[in-house]
Amino acid sequence: MSISKNFLKTRASCKVKFQLSPEEVKDASAVYLVGDFNNWDLAANPMTRRKDGSFSLELEFPLGHDHQFRYLTDSGIWLNDPEADAYVPCSYANTENFLIKV
Repeated sequence: MSISKNFLKTRASCKVKFQLSPEEVKDASAVYLVGDFNNWDLAANPMTRRKDGSFSLELEFPLGHDHQFRYLTDSGIWLNDPEADAYVPCSYANTENFLIKV
C-alpha cells in the first residue's frame, strides 16, 4: 500500500494518490475507496486497475480537513492501510478506520 500527497501551490488543496499492490488485493477484480468524503458510498470512488494487477486512485482534498477511509474489494473484503496518517476507532463492525490528514 502506498499513499502519496502532492500539496498544490496554486490552490489550497492536496492531491492524494492511493495505491494497492497486486499482492494486497489478491484476486480482486475491483477495489473501491470509501470514506467520509463520499458519505461511505461503496461505489463512488472505484480504483483503477493497472496492467500489473495493482489498483490506484488520485483524489483532491481541500487543506485543513482530515478524512476517514477504508478500501473495499468486490468480494466484500475490507483492506487495511498501514501507511495511513492515523487510525480512528469505528464502532461499526468493531474495527478501525484510517485517517488521511491534509
